[in-house]
Amino acid sequence: MKKTLKYLLGIFVIVITLYRCTDTTYTMGDLTAPTDLVITTEIAGATTATPNGDGSGNVKITITANNALAYKVDYDANNAVDLVYLSSGTVTKKYATLGLNTYRITAVAYGKGGTSSTITKDVTVQSNFNVAPAIADNLTGGTSKTWIVDKSVPGHMGVGPWTGSVVPEWWAATVNEKVATANCLYTSTFKFSKDVATGNYTLQVTNPDGAFTKTGALTTLPGIPATGAEACYTYTGGTSNFSFIPASTGIAAATPSTQTSILLAGNTTYIGYGAVQKEYEIMALTATYMYLRVQGTETGNAWYIKLKAL
Repeated sequence: MKKTLKYLLGIFVIVITLYRCTDTTYTMGDLTAPTDLVITTEIAGATTATPNGDGSGNVKITITANNALAYKVDYDANNAVDLVYLSSGTVTKKYATLGLNTYRITAVAYGKGGTSSTITKDVTVQSNFNVAPAIADNLTGGTSKTWIVDKSVPGHMGVGPWTGSVVPEWWAATVNEKVATANCLYTSTFKFSKDVATGNYTLQVTNPDGAFTKTGALTTLPGIPATGAEACYTYTGGTSNFSFIPASTGIAAATPSTQTSILLAGNTTYIGYGAVQKEYEIMALTATYMYLRVQGTETGNAWYIKLKAL
């Protein structure tokens, strides 16, 4: 028995000795944030005569820094900051707001251990756009035309990914799907008008049964409750100007799209779904049928809307 105890005690001493001999000290290393962060911008068509570009609105943005592992960028910090991950330090952004506008670019470079450095740069860009006459005429009828969400067709509303797809692959409404739960989606009207004398465009939204939208920060419509599910909420409607702009979504020209968007002014109007974003890309448009795509309130979502003329 004594020999057994001595044997076990000897093994225990050896194990402890080996453990102490192999003990390793770990350190976090240098967690210095990225340095020499720089934003370089190249405006398409910029010359001495046209320093703000050729009117396409395209700007090549390059972000560099020492010891950076990843980058994020916000293309216009004058609005709510929305940092987008870049797979490389270079991206081309189309600025679509018509006329001469100054945008504040914010870049963040990330280093070891989550360290980061931030820089901003202003860029002034000229954006010109002449809408195809057929698009303006089909939308407004030359003077005014009223549209309504077409509940009689499948997919009159739908949701899919914002990037990598142009179809509502996550959800598509069936015929009359929201009649029982959110009929305001079908009774709200959207009147698009053109002032022939001035060339200005307006949208009048009328909501006899409220607006189909979300709540709180998920909508911009005034008077909507701070909390609640997606539903019909009391809202009589509003009127605002709108303009046609080149679509900024990055959808390839080979994809079915007019490459043209409707950009609403202010926060009192919407089309079909009360989204936060105000750019609705026209995927297809005839005198009687309109198919739109808008960035969803939730990050990464695209909403699709089919409307018919009354």
